[in-house]
Amino acid sequence: MNPLTNGLTQRLKQLRPLTLSLIAAGVLAVGGLGLIATQSRAADGGKPAATAKPALTVSVAQAKPRSLPIAISANGSVTAWQEASVGAEANGLRVAELHAAIGDRVQRGQLLASFAAESVQADVALARASVAEATANAAEATANADRARAVQGTGALSAQQINQYLTTELAAKARVDSAKAQLDTQLLRLKHTRLEAPDNGIISARTATVGSVIGAGTEMFKLIRNGRLEWRAEVTSTELGRITNGTPVVVTAPGGAQMKGKVRMVAPTVDAATRNGLVYVDLSGPVTGANAATGAFKPGMFARGEFELGSSGALTVANTAVVVRDGFSYVYRIAADNRVSQIKVQTGRTLGDQIELLGGVKPEDRLVASGASFLSEGDLVKVVDSKPNVPSAPANPAQPATK
Repeated sequence: MNPLTNGLTQRLKQLRPLTLSLIAAGVLAVGGLGLIATQSRAADGGKPAATAKPALTVSVAQAKPRSLPIAISANGSVTAWQEASVGAEANGLRVAELHAAIGDRVQRGQLLASFAAESVQADVALARASVAEATANAAEATANADRARAVQGTGALSAQQINQYLTTELAAKARVDSAKAQLDTQLLRLKHTRLEAPDNGIISARTATVGSVIGAGTEMFKLIRNGRLEWRAEVTSTELGRITNGTPVVVTAPGGAQMKGKVRMVAPTVDAATRNGLVYVDLSGPVTGANAATGAFKPGMFARGEFELGSSGALTVANTAVVVRDGFSYVYRIAADNRVSQIKVQTGRTLGDQIELLGGVKPEDRLVASGASFLSEGDLVKVVDSKPNVPSAPANPAQPATK
């Protein structure tokens, strides 16, 4: 045998017991670990060491059928139903005193302003004197005419003289009528030195000042007739046909005050630029709601309103159960194993804390009542007992459902 081969053989014989020892030590180590794991499982009753934990503790809500009002929302301006312009009727008179201010509520015939009447009173006295003079002249002419008629046909007076006396009588009577007309004119001017309210209402503007000389026809006051207001709503042409005269409306002022009204008239035309039509609503109800006050509604104010068109059935749920993500609405349905699934839904009308679901959910589905924004698809939840989802009354019964 080759000496080199004999050397390698001897070395392998020396390493074989060491290799076997290492293998035996590895087997014993693995067996020990297996024994430890078996003992640990036995101590835990044979169950796995780690279990899934709920992501959130939630209560259950269910969609409920109910009746919701149908309403059309619109925006518009509050205006005066009719605004009367009150001005001077006599020419060249000086304003002596103003008896009404902006915001005053006045009655028909109430004094609003008075003018200096001295010059008019002098003209009235002159006109009375002219009437008296004309009356005296007419009496003399009548007497002469009576005498002429008495001797007519006797030849005492010529026919020309008799006609002259009769014509003079007629002219004198005409002068009397003219003088009386002049007197009536001056008396009317004297009456116009008192500017009176033409109707019941509220003073909305006053342009006159004491001491100014006013020309005939100059506006001095503006009057909201009967204090009556209306709301002029802008409604799209597609919804205009659903509104009729007499439709009830609830109008809300910027401050939160509300007033009920009824549609008085729907405009016969639609604006060609905006494709909107005007709806005229009489505001006649009492002011209610937040910040309710007598002056909560004022002409020129912007307001929002709801046209009440009836009611229809709907499936509603508490609005806390709906989560909005990326512009879409979702609810989370709880399965039998308490895992949640995300359901995309379309929402409709709202009333108080209830919101209408237009599809995707059934009444028997268990939904996460609140806190769904913290959940994801497939999360495990812990369900606690909760009261049934009974629709609550709206915060303000006068507020109709919106689209």
